[in-house]
Amino acid sequence: MKTLVIANQKGGVGKTATFVHLVFDYAARGLKIAAIDLDTQGNASFTLAAHKTGVLSSDLYLKPSIDALIPTDNVALVEADPSLAEIERLPLADGIKALRQKITAMEEAGFDLCLIDTAPSLGVAMASALAVADFVVSPIELEVYSFQGITSLVTTITNIRDNVNPNLNWLGMIPAKYDARNPRHRNNLATLRESYPSLVLNPVGNRSSIAEALETSKPVWAIQRTAARKAAQEVRAVNQQIFDMMVE
Repeated sequence: MKTLVIANQKGGVGKTATFVHLVFDYAARGLKIAAIDLDTQGNASFTLAAHKTGVLSSDLYLKPSIDALIPTDNVALVEADPSLAEIERLPLADGIKALRQKITAMEEAGFDLCLIDTAPSLGVAMASALAVADFVVSPIELEVYSFQGITSLVTTITNIRDNVNPNLNWLGMIPAKYDARNPRHRNNLATLRESYPSLVLNPVGNRSSIAEALETSKPVWAIQRTAARKAAQEVRAVNQQIFDMMVE
């Protein structure tokens, strides 16, 4: 089983949209997915509610074991809950140990892939997820505030890799909410590619059909509107990029 974390310390960058579409896409390929929502906002849990298992994300840290995850249509959701806030008081080493134990149990249960959505802040939840993961991918908005956070993001991932998890592979950044008609976005994308030539994945446009998909608990390629077709092409293109890198 591979474990992929979606992480960025900046909020509002398309992180949850990326997470749920990876879940939908890879489950449709026949992979058995454990989807873990570590964001107390619970947005991913809302969109993936049809795949609830009764297991809560705080259980991964606060209980010695969890009930067996029973997937629905290849997806087993470990949903966010208010008690997630309590894990931020745990020593990081304890959080890593607890989460690693549950991830191992999921692998032993026959899951092919564990996908983890994280909150937009560096705490025990994000750090422990990165500590047990094989891969991390980071959606980023092509605006100045998001750009200012890149250095912190690079530092965080590098520190985890150097000091805790040498097997962590940063697949790169997804330029999300991209508006190709916006000169600022085009310039910022060019700058990003120049600064991090091996870490910039395909961009995904700022399209209302993606928000509609999240609200209606379906992937954007299931939205029956012409405007959704381009969004579906972009989302699936970056999903394929990520898939190809994970199986190399």
